Amino acid sequence: MKYLQKMKGGGQSPPKVALVEVFWSWIGSFLGIAAVSLIHYKMLEQTGLMMILGSFGASAVLIYGAIRSPLAQPRNLLGGHILSAVIGVTAFQWLGGQLWLAVAVAVSVSIALMHLTKTLHPPGGATALIAVIGGESVHNLGYLYVVTPVALGASVMLLVAIIVNNIPKNRKYPEFWF
Repeated sequence: MKYLQKMKGGGQSPPKVALVEVFWSWIGSFLGIAAVSLIHYKMLEQTGLMMILGSFGASAVLIYGAIRSPLAQPRNLLGGHILSAVIGVTAFQWLGGQLWLAVAVAVSVSIALMHLTKTLHPPGGATALIAVIGGESVHNLGYLYVVTPVALGASVMLLVAIIVNNIPKNRKYPEFWF
C-alpha cells in the first residue's frame, strides 16, 4: 500500500514562469537551434555529415529554459552527449544484429555512466538511442558521430547559451563548469 501511496505525489506545482524568462528562453533556443541548423543545411548536408539531432531539441529546453538546473550545465551538456554518443555507437557496432538489445544497452549504459561521471543530461539518452536507430546515414559515420553532429552541435549550442543567457541582468549561465 505504501508503494501505491507514493504515486499520489503531493508536492506543489512549480510557480508560473515570468514572461521575460519565456522571452529569453525563446531567443536562446531560436538562436541555438538556428545556428546548428544553418551549419547543417549550408555547410554539412551535401558532405554526408550532419549537425541536427532530435536530442538537441531537448537540450535546448534545458540550456535555454532551465538554465539553473544541474542537468543544463556545460559539463552535463557536453559530457552527457559525448559519452552517450560513444556508448551508442559502440552498442550498435557490437550488438547491431539485435537492435532491441543494442537500444536497451546504449540507453541504460549511458545513463549509468552519466551518473558515475556527474554528467547526467537527459537528452544524452536520446543521443545514444539515435546512434543505434538513426539509420544508414548515422551508422556510416561510425565514431565520427561523436564529433559531428554531437560534440560540434552541442558546443555551438553551448556558445549561444553562454552569450544569450548572460544578457539579462537576472540570468546567469553557467552555474558551474566542472
